[in-house]
Amino acid sequence: MDNQPIETQQKPYHQTRQEPTSNTPTMTTRKIAISGVLAAITILLGWTRWGFIPIPLPIGDATIMHVPVILGAILEGPIVGTILGAIFGIFSLIQPAAVDWFKDPTISILPRLLIGVCAWGAYALTRRWSEWIAIILAGVVGTLANTVFTLGMLVIRNKIDVRTAVTFGAAAYPPEAIIAIIVLLGVLGAWKGVGRRTSSRL
Repeated sequence: MDNQPIETQQKPYHQTRQEPTSNTPTMTTRKIAISGVLAAITILLGWTRWGFIPIPLPIGDATIMHVPVILGAILEGPIVGTILGAIFGIFSLIQPAAVDWFKDPTISILPRLLIGVCAWGAYALTRRWSEWIAIILAGVVGTLANTVFTLGMLVIRNKIDVRTAVTFGAAAYPPEAIIAIIVLLGVLGAWKGVGRRTSSRL
């Protein structure tokens, strides 16, 4: 019997490396916890109507309910943002003071599913240059997505004309965007400050 060398094929590092199993539950727990907290905030804002800003226009109220959606997308990605957007949309659908137009789920829910995706995209594309600029752009783009897609669906569904949509967008967007940016910078600034202090102790 010949003693011939046995050739073994070296697998690439990324195929052989084993991730610590303890990391997966930790990340899952974090995602669930943050999603739950932000979902609770979204529900509170919708249930109490604190998340809706009365504006004297026939189309309805402005809102700050998109802020937890953007926050969730920045912290945990587009899937969490989409879930929170769905909760926002459901409250737009069922709120007692809702204009009849928002009883249509293609108007009240569908556009809100895109807020987190757009906000996350803006944040992910720009954070390499500046974390704070990325947060601001996420607030700007996420708010703009809510305004444009919702009003766009109203136009598509022949509920309002383009001129009315532009008028309402011009009135509602600036305060919504400003509030979103202020809250995002405050919350994420505090969050990152806590994260830095925790890391320094490890």
